Amino acid sequence: MTDAAPRRRLGRRAPKEEGPRARFSALVPYLLEHRGVLAVVVVLSIVAAGTTLAQPLLTSQIISSVQAGEPLGPIVWVLIALLVVSALLSALQHYLLQRTGTSVVLSARRQLVRRILRLPISEFDRRRTGDLVSRVGSDTTLLYAAITQGLVDLVGSALVFVGALIAMLVLNAVLLGITLLVIALALVTVGGLGTRIRKASQQQQERVGDLAAGVERVVGAIRTVRAANATEREGAVIEAQAGRAWESGVAVAKASALVVPIAGVALQGSLLAVLGVGGYLVASGATTIADLVAFILFLFLLVMPLGTVFGAVTSVSQALGALGRIQEILELPTETAGDTRTSGVPAISSDEAIAFEGVSFSYPDDVIAEGEEDVHRGVLRDVSFGVGRGKRTALVGPSGAGKSTILALIERFYDPTDGVVRLGGVDLRGLDREELRANIGYVEQDAPVLAGTIRENLLLGAPDASEDECRRVLASVNLTDVLERNELGLDAPVGEDGVMLSGGERQRLAIARTLLAAPPILLLDESTSSLDGLNEQRLREAIDAVAENRTLLVIAHRLSTVVDSDQIVVLEKGRVVGTGTHEELLESTPLYRDLARHQLLV
Repeated sequence: MTDAAPRRRLGRRAPKEEGPRARFSALVPYLLEHRGVLAVVVVLSIVAAGTTLAQPLLTSQIISSVQAGEPLGPIVWVLIALLVVSALLSALQHYLLQRTGTSVVLSARRQLVRRILRLPISEFDRRRTGDLVSRVGSDTTLLYAAITQGLVDLVGSALVFVGALIAMLVLNAVLLGITLLVIALALVTVGGLGTRIRKASQQQQERVGDLAAGVERVVGAIRTVRAANATEREGAVIEAQAGRAWESGVAVAKASALVVPIAGVALQGSLLAVLGVGGYLVASGATTIADLVAFILFLFLLVMPLGTVFGAVTSVSQALGALGRIQEILELPTETAGDTRTSGVPAISSDEAIAFEGVSFSYPDDVIAEGEEDVHRGVLRDVSFGVGRGKRTALVGPSGAGKSTILALIERFYDPTDGVVRLGGVDLRGLDREELRANIGYVEQDAPVLAGTIRENLLLGAPDASEDECRRVLASVNLTDVLERNELGLDAPVGEDGVMLSGGERQRLAIARTLLAAPPILLLDESTSSLDGLNEQRLREAIDAVAENRTLLVIAHRLSTVVDSDQIVVLEKGRVVGTGTHEELLESTPLYRDLARHQLLV
């Protein structure tokens, strides 16, 4: 929005508040969505744990049989069968976990996209597009690691851990006590590292979001950057953001790197202690070699789940940092969250289609650029005027007068700070937003064109329109030549932001999109600003044809395009300073007379 709209900060930004920290319980809803598959994984984990725990016992039995000179055939085959079954169960479990992790990411992304697309416009004023994209892409990916590398696998690991613990207690309580002492020290250390990893991971994701926003900002204006010879300067800014993201990544790596050696030290320390004390016990006859070997095998089974736990601490801590950023968006209210009971759009039977009654509006402080508070705090002040049904009303005035904001209030992108905006005599705040917007065609000044094809752009507001209707509306705005220069016709791509079209063609395509939907109310914000004289005339004829019996509200800086309007509303510094026809305003309103004089209309 160009008219008294908040502009995003391009320089120094205010310090960020620390983002929300997600708790482990926040992951539970994502897991419950796939409880069926996870139940199968748990069952497989239990069976796999049983096959794993049986192996040390069979190995001990083999050693005892060798010492006693007994045949080994049946026991060896059973051990081999257990190894094969354990491998197959592990492969199936791995597949199901990978599938579940991917499904969790899909679910999180769907929720995020649904919420982002339904956020109030004010949220997009205060947030950066690249950061929102980063939350959908990068942050959700970390949930995958939490599922596949930790959470559910902990079930089987826990069973193996407990089973090994019981078996070791039965075999030798002294050796178990020594083992647990070493492991307890490792667990306490890893627990402290988990907090550090979560904080560092959250900061890393925030800085990756900053980087994505920086890249999006520059790439979106790459022609302007090149033309201003600012490539090196802007590149340096992005490189600095990438450096800060790298520093945060290194912080995560440092904390995570300590987890692996701690697990290794726990294994080696407990193994050395068991070998030393166990060797003494064997020598003294307090235990047998078979039992010591079985104990050592169970020790490995005890420490292996600890490795899983340590890995889970890292992946879950990183996931909770990312989940905090995801939850921050999901907990934001949607555009309709504060709406009271709404009704459908009424049939407009009165002479007045739209009415502004004492409307004032100010943008929130946190979406106003630094140093512009006085300009934007009061965009509209006690604005009152009516738009006749089936009539053409024009809004004119200097830049910053609040003209575009008036259209935004009609579209309910924002609600008035004070006063009431009515449609057919009904307060807009009591109308269903989707039905309201379905009855309004809105062409923004910047004439945005979405990446895709000409057809996709046209069908955005009229998805059921036929090919003939599309071609007819393009001809009405003099865009037939665009179809002819590409053999794909309506399916010709327009490029990112419509870059393959000229500025005037983008504007005409945006207008054609609105004309195709043919709503009863049309809002046009500087709809002819990028057009030459011929195309402007053709476009005015097209608008005249479609505007018959429709309510039309037009913003224009060129008074020549609106002098024949049924009503002209003159705004200055957020206030209405004149209302009437062109001739009436020339007599009654000095500002309008000055505008007309400067444009050689008087």
